[in-house]
Amino acid sequence: MTLILALETSCDDTCAAVVTGDGEMRSNVISSQGIHDEYGGVVPEIASRHHLELVNAVVDDALRRADATLDDIDLVAVTQGPGLVGALLVGVATAKGLAASRGLPLAAVDHLQGHVAANFLRVAGAAGPILEPPFVCLIASGGHTLLARVEDHDGFAVLGRTLDDAAGEAFDKGARLLGLPFPGGPALERLARDGDAQAFAFPVARNLAGLDFSFAGVKTSLLYKVRELGADGARERAADLAASFQHAVVEALAARCEQALAQTGLTRLAVGGGVAANGPLRARLAALGATVGIPPRELCTDNAAMIGSAARFVAAQPFAAYLGLDAYASGERALA
Repeated sequence: MTLILALETSCDDTCAAVVTGDGEMRSNVISSQGIHDEYGGVVPEIASRHHLELVNAVVDDALRRADATLDDIDLVAVTQGPGLVGALLVGVATAKGLAASRGLPLAAVDHLQGHVAANFLRVAGAAGPILEPPFVCLIASGGHTLLARVEDHDGFAVLGRTLDDAAGEAFDKGARLLGLPFPGGPALERLARDGDAQAFAFPVARNLAGLDFSFAGVKTSLLYKVRELGADGARERAADLAASFQHAVVEALAARCEQALAQTGLTRLAVGGGVAANGPLRARLAALGATVGIPPRELCTDNAAMIGSAARFVAAQPFAAYLGLDAYASGERALA
C-alpha cells in the first residue's frame, strides 16, 4: 500500500501527516506555535523561525504515530502555496530534503486544493460517507474565502471570492475590537453563546456581482457600534455584539452557498477552512436542504492530512526534477 508523508507550513501551524494512497489517514500532527497571540496576529518572520525549530520533530511524530519510518514512505507531499512565503519555504525545503535523501518522488500541492481534498479522507470514527464530486465547496479561513465548483478530484473552478477581508480575518478583527485574544474566531464564538444574535442589525453584503463576498462593511459597522457604546457600554454588551457580528458573517456565507447551489443545480455542499469549525455556521448550512459534508474540526483548520489527500491526485515530480521547486505566496495554480 502506498504511503504518503505530507507537510504543511503555509502559516503558523507546523504540520505533518501520513496518508495512504486510498485516502486513509494514518496520522495527523499539528503543532500550533501559540506565540502570535501577543501580537494580535501571525508575524511571518516569527512563524518561519518556529517552523525551522519544529518541523523535524513534527515529521518524526507523524511517522511514529503511523507506525512507519522514512523507509516505508513512497511519496512526499508538501504545500507549495499560497501562504506566507518564508513559512512555505521551510516546508518545501524540508520535503525536498526528505524526498531526495530516499530518491522519492515529490508532489507539490496547492493549499486551497488541500482544503477541498480534506473531504476525500477516510478518518477512523468519522460519521457519514465521503463526499464525492461534483459538489459546491465553500473554503473559508483566515486568509481565504471562496466558493468553488468541484467536478473531479484534481481541481476546481472558482464561482466567487471575497473582495476584501476573508471570513476568518473578519472574525479575528471583530474579536480584537471586542478585546478578545488571537485567534479571534473561537474566542468570539464562545462569547457569542451568551449573547442575542438579533440585538444589533449588522449589515450582510448582498448587492455584489455574482457570488463574491465582502466582509469589510460588517467589520466597520462593529467598529462604529463599539465607539457609539463607549468602552463601558461595549464591555456590558460584548456578548450581544459578538453574537450579532457572528450572525452577520454566517448569514453572508450561507446566503452565497444557497445561491451557488441554485445556480449550479448541484445538491451537495462541501466546506473547508478554519471557519468551517464554527458551530453556528455548521448548523446554518445543515439547514439549507443540501447534502452537506464538513470534515472533522481538526481537518478544517490547516493540517497536513489534507495535503496528503490532495497529493493523490497531483502529478508527482521524480527525483531530481523537484530540486529547483519554489514556493509561491499567492497565485491561482490550482484554480482552474
